[in-house]
Amino acid sequence: MSEQTTDCRTDGYGDWRLECYEELTSTSDICLERSRKGEAPGLALLALRQTKGRGSRGRNWANAGQSLAFSVLLDAGQAGQDALGGWPFVASLAFFEGLATSVPAARERLMIKWPNDILLDGQKLGGILIEREGPMLVIGMGANLQQPPQEAQIGRTAASLGQCGPVPPPADVAKAILAQLAHWCTVWRQDGFAVLCAEWRKRAHPVGTPLVVSGGTTYEKGQFAGLAADGRLLLETEQGMKTIATGDILLAEQGADVASRH
Repeated sequence: MSEQTTDCRTDGYGDWRLECYEELTSTSDICLERSRKGEAPGLALLALRQTKGRGSRGRNWANAGQSLAFSVLLDAGQAGQDALGGWPFVASLAFFEGLATSVPAARERLMIKWPNDILLDGQKLGGILIEREGPMLVIGMGANLQQPPQEAQIGRTAASLGQCGPVPPPADVAKAILAQLAHWCTVWRQDGFAVLCAEWRKRAHPVGTPLVVSGGTTYEKGQFAGLAADGRLLLETEQGMKTIATGDILLAEQGADVASRH
């Protein structure tokens, strides 16, 4: 592993062990590597630059510079037997609130897109990649802080947190997200998955939002109708209600692919 440590160095932050680096290949890949070598849950890695950032479904993640590239190593079952299904909601709530806390003027312009993308004014600001290996879970988060990637890099327009005001250093944004991650894990453990979903819906695209679900041979167009009890997306289509477990979600009225690309 080639890495350059920043001035942040290893920082015991509450129950988290935050390490900041000038450059890493992929924060999620390094978390997985260290997990295989016996690293305990609670590790958080931040890179000011990633050379091999990656996204969901094998996509590359475009780094515009001065971005957030951040991953956390967790115990996949720490919140209960049904834990894995709830992690996208815990992660997106923590991500949303961490960004909103860092730049308060952004709060009313931020929105979660199912299950765990963050939009600003309807454009992609950040994404999450969740991976499980045995009992361990890695949550990777990427966000445009100061500027978005160029449209030519990703084939669409994107947003950055800096459009809403001054942005703290990436390490401070990471700490804000970690604090929120601890909070939402506690909410899930104490109050249950239904409460978690209710909080998620308050910050997500409203019921009635036109959506397109694309994946493999699947192409479904309809309106967001809420969440099933297990967190799957409900899509009201001309053929009736569809329950969506996975897929790329597009905001139909924008005609833009806003799938996760962390």
